[in-house]
Amino acid sequence: QINFVACQLFALLAAFWFRIYLSPSHASSAVRHAFATLFGIYFAVFCFGWYSIHLFVLVMMNYGIMNMASVPNIHRYSFVVAMGYLTLCHISRIYIFHYGILTTDFSGPLMIITQKITTLACQLHDGIGRQAEELTAEQNRLAVKSRPSLLEYLSYLLNFMSIIAGPCSNYKDYIAFIEGRHVHMKLLEVNWKQKGYDRLPDPSPTGAVMYKLCITLVSLILFLTLTKNFPMAYIIDNEFLDKTPFLSRLGYLYVVTQAAKPKYYFAWTLADAVNNAAGYGFSGVDERGTFRWDLLSNLNIWNIETATSFKMYIENWNIQTAAWLKRVCYDRAPWYPTALTFILSALWHGIYPGYYFTFLTGILITLAARAIRNNCRHYFLSSVPLKIAYDIVTWAVTQLAVCYTVAPFVMLAVEPTIKFYKSVYFHMHILSILVLLLLPIRPQTHSVRRAQNQAMLNSIENK
Repeated sequence: QINFVACQLFALLAAFWFRIYLSPSHASSAVRHAFATLFGIYFAVFCFGWYSIHLFVLVMMNYGIMNMASVPNIHRYSFVVAMGYLTLCHISRIYIFHYGILTTDFSGPLMIITQKITTLACQLHDGIGRQAEELTAEQNRLAVKSRPSLLEYLSYLLNFMSIIAGPCSNYKDYIAFIEGRHVHMKLLEVNWKQKGYDRLPDPSPTGAVMYKLCITLVSLILFLTLTKNFPMAYIIDNEFLDKTPFLSRLGYLYVVTQAAKPKYYFAWTLADAVNNAAGYGFSGVDERGTFRWDLLSNLNIWNIETATSFKMYIENWNIQTAAWLKRVCYDRAPWYPTALTFILSALWHGIYPGYYFTFLTGILITLAARAIRNNCRHYFLSSVPLKIAYDIVTWAVTQLAVCYTVAPFVMLAVEPTIKFYKSVYFHMHILSILVLLLLPIRPQTHSVRRAQNQAMLNSIENK
């Protein structure tokens, strides 16, 4: 963990240097690719030692697949090999590290590289193996029209900005950043003459980086003061269960779940700041004219803490992973996209039983929450007081549902998970099943989603 923090802090300094001295106006794309790759490889070796060989083996295996596989199967082979290798490493990790102890190890970077490999494979398949009319608007925008060179491929997968903690980004966005088109493309979406500008502005990421570093510092302080003082294991302590009423146990569950978040806030926000410091992550201009640097942001803390639906919470937590799941699974699944997406998420995270308890519970609660929202929400929109009351109730239920769902993710093993769910009487499971039995469900089929996506594409093309 010390190596992890040291690498990320050094990467932050390297990112500032990269943006200033190796900017597209000072260095060629090949030089920028080479620097980003070599530093990324160095960080991987420094942080993970000989275990980093797994990263390089997987990268080169899939480079071979990308160049030798048939176009119709390139995404399938890449997906099977990448996820298969990751799963084997997850299995071996149980024997390398003590079961049940979460530690920073080589599987983290391997998970990010797996995301990038499968993302590129799917987007390459979209670009050279499918017709434009078969694609959604987003798939059309991100489709890759030609196989990348070895240097481009290695730079995308192993660059120092994301090798340690991600996030996953789209290949075309990364190449545009290296070639110096990243910010320019976003700025052209705005009519600057109407705003009184004679030329395109030059947005600086410094403010965004400083803001994110402040969040990182606060998260680190909270981690050091809260996380270790409120361990998740205490909620299944026998003395705690014997002496604490049910509602108090739910309240403490919320507290320990909150205490577990700062380490994620720290790691993901610092990773976002590293990319921004290098000049990567510009997402455009908002309605107030503010430059936004959240293209690669992995979380929205305000939306997480104020989420009034399970869907809203998920969409703002580990955002880039959710985007990856949507692009490689949900949008491509011929049936049961929600269930398949949750299962893929569990498999990607690892093989600890707690992950599968979490994601299978998540499927059930997501479907129940969707049924309640579709059948009940419109009754509370007629007046402001009703809407406020609805939001307060759904916020409380959402936060407790999330805590109930993620507890096994932290506990990892079967025995503590079952003990926890017994202690709270499986109440969320039971309530979700009752909701699904009593309320009508209006599923959105794959064909309907495809029709909606195609309509969106046609609308964009007409504009």
